[in-house]
Parts: sequence; C-alpha cells; structure tokens
Amino acid sequence: MISRRGFLAGAAAVPFLSYASILPAIGAGRQDILVVAQQLDNMTSLDPHESFEAVGSEVCNNMYQRLVHPSLSNPDQVEGGVAVSWEADADGKVFIFKIDPNAKFASGAQITAEDAAFSLQRAIKMNKGPAFIIGQFGFTPENAEKNIVATDPSTLSLTVEQSTSLPFLLYCLSASVASIVEKKTVLENASGDDLGNGWLQKNSAGSGEWVLVSWKPSESIILNVNPHGAYKGNVKRILLRHVADPSSQLLMLQKGDVDIARNLTSEQLRVLQGNGDFELVTKAIAGIGLMSLNQKIEKLTNPKLWQAIKWAVDYQGIQKNIVPLTHKVHQTIIPEGFPGAVNETPFQKDLEKAKSLMQEAGLADGFTIKMDHYSAQPWPDIAQAIQANLAEIGIKVELLAAENRQVLTKMRAREHEIALTAWGSDYFDPNTNADVFCNNPDNSDNAATKPFAWRSSYQNEEFAKKSIAARDERDSAKRIELYENLQREFMNDSPFIVMLQTVTTAACRKDVTGMRLGVLSDSHSYAGIAKA
Repeated sequence: MISRRGFLAGAAAVPFLSYASILPAIGAGRQDILVVAQQLDNMTSLDPHESFEAVGSEVCNNMYQRLVHPSLSNPDQVEGGVAVSWEADADGKVFIFKIDPNAKFASGAQITAEDAAFSLQRAIKMNKGPAFIIGQFGFTPENAEKNIVATDPSTLSLTVEQSTSLPFLLYCLSASVASIVEKKTVLENASGDDLGNGWLQKNSAGSGEWVLVSWKPSESIILNVNPHGAYKGNVKRILLRHVADPSSQLLMLQKGDVDIARNLTSEQLRVLQGNGDFELVTKAIAGIGLMSLNQKIEKLTNPKLWQAIKWAVDYQGIQKNIVPLTHKVHQTIIPEGFPGAVNETPFQKDLEKAKSLMQEAGLADGFTIKMDHYSAQPWPDIAQAIQANLAEIGIKVELLAAENRQVLTKMRAREHEIALTAWGSDYFDPNTNADVFCNNPDNSDNAATKPFAWRSSYQNEEFAKKSIAARDERDSAKRIELYENLQREFMNDSPFIVMLQTVTTAACRKDVTGMRLGVLSDSHSYAGIAKA
C-alpha cells in the first residue's frame, strides 16, 4: 500500500485533495480519475486470502494476480497470469508451474516461485472462509510447506493427495484466494503469527493493475495505478464511493458527480435505456434463482410432480414483466459463463402438459403447499407470479415472506416445504454447483456436511457418481461433455426448478470505456478502463 506520505508526494501526477473535499468535488470532469458509486458496506477485509464478500473480492481482483485466470473469450479455457506454463505428471498428483520472469509486484520486486508458494501456503495456514477452494485438494496447515514448494526461483511445485483433474485445479487456482502476494512485504508487516493478516486487511502487496491507497469502511476506497503493472490507459486513480441508495447513485451519475453507478435497480436502469449519454455494461453472473421442493414432504416426492411444476411456470413472463434488466431465464444448475454451462431453456409454460403430468402423479385434484421466499423485491413479485401459475394446475400456494437470513435458517433446518431462494457459486468451476446439488452422501439430520441438496433432503446416488466422475475427469473436452450431460439429466429429473440467472449492470457515462464485468465478483475488472 502507498503510504499517506507517498500519496501526498504523488501530487505532481494527481493533485491531492483532502478526503472531505475529494469525495464530492471530483467526477466526470477529470480524465485521470474514475469515480464509482457503489454499495461498499458488506466488506470486512481486503486480504485476498480472507476476503469472501462480493465487493472485497472484486477490489482484490484489481490489486492482485493469480497463477492463471479464465479466458475472457472462452470460459472453457484458462490463460496464464503470473504463470506462463503448467503441466501435470502422469499420475495427476504433481503439478509444475513456471513463473513469468518479467512479472513484478507494485514495489518493483520480481515475482518469484517463492512468493507464489508462500501465498498458497498462507491461504491454507490462515484457513479463512475461502481456503476450502484450494484446501479441497488435500492441502492442510500441517502439510502446506511440504506440498507447496518453490523448487527454484521460477518453478512452483504442487503435490496433491489424490489423482486430480488439471482443469479442476486450474480453475480453483483462478480464485481470489489463490492471489499472489509479495512475501517480503507481507512478513515485514506481520504481527505475531498472523502472517501479515492484520496489515493486509487494509493494505496491498500485489501485482495487479491497481494499488490500495486507502479504505475507509462504508465510506470510500482509493486505488492508484500500479507503475509496474500492465495498465496502459489514462486513468491514474479510482475512487469507489459508498453510496447505499440506488436512487442517489442514479442522480449522481446523471449530474456527472460519478462516472459509473454499480447498484441501479430495474426501474432506474430503464431511465437510462436509450439515452446516448450513458452506456449499460451488463453481464450474467453466478447467481441463480430457483424453487427447492423439500423431499421430507411426501406430496413433493413424485418426479411427475416435479415435471408438472416445471411446465407450469411462466419463465419468460416472469423475466419480461418483473425482472427484465436484472435477470435472464436460465434453467440449469451451472450458470451461463461457466465452463461447461448448458444454456438451453427447454421448459416453458404449457398448462396442458402440466395438467397431464399432475394426473400421472395422481394429483389431479391438486393440493395446498407453503412456499418461503425472501421479503425483499423482486422476490415477492416472483413468488406471486409462481403462485398464480401453480394455481392453474390445482396447486394452492401459501406464501411466507421473511428476511433472507430467516428463509435460509429455515431451509438449513429442513423445515420448508417449497423455498424460493437464490444460490451463488463459490469459484469458477462447474464442480462448485454440481457438487452441492448432486452429491449428498449423508442425508441424516445430523450429517457432518450439509450441501444444498441436503437442505431439501434430496439424495440421488447416480447424480452423485456422475458429478464426481466429471470433477475428476482429466481430459478437458471429456470433462465439459460430462458436465453438460449431467446438467441436462438433473434439469429433467430433480426437485429443483432453476428459473433465473442474475444479470449485473454497470451504468457508465458515455466517455467511460473498458468496464469489464465477470461471472464472479472476483473477476470484475478495471484493467481496461479509460476516459475520453
């Protein structure tokens, strides 16, 4: 992190203004400063090996690099970040990465394999929220130094417990938790045995395009361009302003007080549509909206009923009339934009078919059921639409609205009947969703692990076997094929009705270009940002 003294000394390039004056004073009028209005209040840390919230992961992505990252043009492939090449041994247990000899940290120091080894060891030893993403390969605080090793300054060796798919490992290493930090700087700022965690929560020691200047919780984040990074644009500083109210974000964008607004609602985005002064940058992200039918409820266990509900819902009508700018129709468990995602939408409202399936299920007379859902919009409107749809095939739905945490607590206790909720992916590999939906090895109430399928008491051994086989498949093309087949089968024969995928939008003034949104928050990037 640049010190306050260093920040002041940089005034020749970007004149310093006090925090009190900088927040309201600068905006679209400065070509070298980008101002973004965004909700920043859910952040707890900017340590990339700890941060697991959406905004924190996004900021970390702009300050750090990883060994690899997904291809922007083809998510089925990965590209080098800090690593220029990688290979696996014949057994799929030892993986070798070669580090880019030209890569440098923001300090100017060369990135070495020792920095990479330290970074991955640190993530495992700290064992914070996102550590499981790389810990699932058998790395533990006890064996990390033995199995994650720099064999020379440019060579990193990873030894895993069991034969592992190289694509699976690479996608997990593209997560924010696998960010490369500068070992020397981090350890110089360590306190006791915290591995620099206290310091790195509010400082940076990376090689990304941007360097942290300051973070004032629930107020602002200031980033300066990394002089040793890859960024070649004309922006020298990014100011992220915490603006909680989307209406205020819109007003500030229209007035020119900010260049980008990140949290506008459908209604506010409609105001900007067709206005040549603004550009809406959109991306389908890794959040899906779905109904879950609890298999502890006897009348919800018939596969014909699952099908009937899937053919009764008006997916297109819900998307078009309720969430036209914030969601898209999506019907599989792996989000669009992920490797191997199937974006087919075979289900549509077909009452004749749905009623026929109700008859086949022995439920022609219908029944009454309760559905829990989030109380915040747009979920009540979506729930009411589903209620109307299901009434047409004889299913009377009683709606139970509650705060998100209350709905999720009830679902985690397996006390729901039907739950209308959202699910977000943890990392950029199809296993992140396939595993939790398909693999429920212990369906008892006191199970040690409780994946998403467990919450609805759903257990299917065939899907479990297929998800594990896809995860472990070492041939990249075959692995994608296995996941595609699994999604199609699961979509047709499970008590989960996936309906929607979240679409995020960055509303930009017309002179701003290069805003890039990713499927996951840890891939939103300002790497190509520019102002005319």
